[in-house]
Order: sequence, then C-alpha cells, then structure tokens
Amino acid sequence: MIRVYVFCEGQTEETFVRELLQPHFNGMAIFLYPIVVRTSKRGKGGVSTYGKIKSQIEKKCKEEKSAWVTTLLDYYQFPKDFLTSIDEKPSIDRAREVQEAFERDISHDNFIANLVVHEFEGLLFASPQSFKNWFDNNSIIKLIDVRREFSSPEHINDGVDTAPSKRILNICDSYDKVWHGSLIAIDIGLDAIRKECRLFDGWIRRLEALVDGS
Repeated sequence: MIRVYVFCEGQTEETFVRELLQPHFNGMAIFLYPIVVRTSKRGKGGVSTYGKIKSQIEKKCKEEKSAWVTTLLDYYQFPKDFLTSIDEKPSIDRAREVQEAFERDISHDNFIANLVVHEFEGLLFASPQSFKNWFDNNSIIKLIDVRREFSSPEHINDGVDTAPSKRILNICDSYDKVWHGSLIAIDIGLDAIRKECRLFDGWIRRLEALVDGS
C-alpha cells in the first residue's frame, strides 16, 4: 500500500481528489489523502505565503517518511515570496520551472511538487461543453471560443483579467468555484482532463509510477 498526502488549494481541489483521483488510484493500491492547506490556526484554503505552505509540507514529509507528499496548488498567483529568476520565459515554461524549483527547495525525497497551470479552472476548459448542465447554450459557445484560441487549456494565460477563472466569470457570472468547479470536473472526467492538459497528466503519471518504485 502506498500513501500519498495531497496538499490542496481549497475545498474544490479536495473534492476533486476525493471524487476523481481516489477512485483512479485506489485500484493501484495508491491511496490519496487530501489536506486543505492552513492559512492560520483556524483558517484553511489558499496559499497566502510560501513560508506557510513550506512548513506544512516539510512537517508532513518528516512525519510520514514512508509515505509521499504532493500538492494540488494553483500556479496563478503562487506566493510572491517564492523567488525565481525566470520571468522572461513563456508562462507555461515558467510554471514548469517554478514547480521544479519548488521541489528542490523542499528537498525531501518523498515530495513531488505539482502546480496546476494556471489554476484549477484551467482544467475545466478540457471540455467547455460540460458546463451545459448549469449554464445556457450561448455561454457554452463563448467558452468553446475561448478554448479554441489556445493550443491547450494549460496555455490559457494567467493575467489578472484573463486567467481561466476570470474568463469563466466574464461569461458565466453566477459561476461559483466551490459549487460548480468540482461538479463540472466530475462531468468532464479524469481521462479527458489528462488528454487535454499535458502538464497535469505528467503529475498523474509520476504518481502512477510510484507503484514501480515501491
């Protein structure tokens, strides 16, 4: 049995782990346990500073040396106190290198860094048609048009006004991440998300490969 603790950005990501990822990995004897990151003694959700998430990850890595620790955090607005010098590269390349730097900085052999490019809502553009149960046909057409502008959902940029969540809200103003996000992801399905989102698929493949290294 392989245990993997997944530090999640918030409740939506926690549900995503439970509803989509756990069924996939349970059959491989890999058991995922989502943990919503703490922002204070009582607060949960979001990553306000890198120092806070780093301390939580390192603590879990040390406590559970026989288990694995990974993350399901947004690259978009990743804490500014995590310093890098790669701002001139294309955003998808920056995201990949920030993820690699994240893993090096934690520096525990049982840690696998993962950042969603650019945020959870980006994964939903794997199938804009899956918004149909909650939003009208005109909204679906507009979401499909957004998707067609980019080579993949992970290429939808991370600007303040153009990040995936901002684009969705501009079209579907009643969109609520906690309520709609995980339900739409469930309708899309893990296979479709993996096919469209190659960096995300790379993370899933790394977790699957733990079976061979156990």
